[in-house]
Order: sequence, then structure tokens, then C-alpha cells
Amino acid sequence: MLMPAIFDGDLFDDLFDDLFAPDRAARPMKPMERIGFPVNGLMKTDVKETANGYELDMDLPGYTKDDVKAELKKGYLVIHASKEKKDDEKDKEGKYIRRERYYGSCSRSFFVGKDVTEEDIKAKFENGILKISVPKKEAKPEVEEKKFISIDG
Repeated sequence: MLMPAIFDGDLFDDLFDDLFAPDRAARPMKPMERIGFPVNGLMKTDVKETANGYELDMDLPGYTKDDVKAELKKGYLVIHASKEKKDDEKDKEGKYIRRERYYGSCSRSFFVGKDVTEEDIKAKFENGILKISVPKKEAKPEVEEKKFISIDG
């Protein structure tokens, strides 16, 4: 079964903050907001089950194909995206009063099963969306090996 390894835990906090706070700047920032904007908005993913597997569509706006890495670790598909802030983008005619574009790294993992290999997974990146296809594989039942102890006598 394909499941996110980490869930976004601020669903209701963000909902009520938007409803009742006249200004987001009026509330104290969460630790991950201090680097630009709420990181929990990154890597939003749609997961669709098909007859043959799963299809993931992950939003990665502002990232390029070279910024994104995918790997398989012990049955987990791990997606990592990293983007460096470019200091050469300085505006000499003014100063920024707010910067919301994210620079840094983020990652997300999904359990895909220990029988899935790197060759089974297909990935494509276009228009800021990472599309991943993961086939369904039947888990091989582990055959219990019986070990007997010899009895002397």
C-alpha cells in the first residue's frame, strides 16, 4: 500500500489562522516559516491508484529537473528537492519588504514496498510537476524456514 511517510500536521491550525487572524504577520511565525513562507505548502502530492499501480503528481513550482532527486531506500521512495538562493539577483534600486519564494531543500517519502526496484519506477518532470509511476507488486510471502535441534540419546 502506498502511503505518505509524513503527514502535514498543521491543517486545522492553518485553517483557523486564515479565518480568524486579520493579518498573518500578526501571529508569531512557526520555525519553518522563518526562511520564507510555510514549508508545509511544498511538495503537495496527488496519489492515484490504478489497476496496475500508483501514479503520483507532485507540485514543485520553481524547481528544475536538476534540483530534484528521487531514490529508493528500504522500500521507501524518497523525493528530495533543493534550490540555492542566488545572490546575483540583487535589485540596486530598492529593497525587498517581503520575500515569499522558497530557497532551500525539502523532501518527502512514500512507502512503496520492499519488492519494488528502481527499474520499476518511472519518473518525468515537466512544468513544475514531478510525475511518478509505481507498479503494484505482490509481496512475496516469506517462507518460514524450520530449524530443528538434534536430540542426542
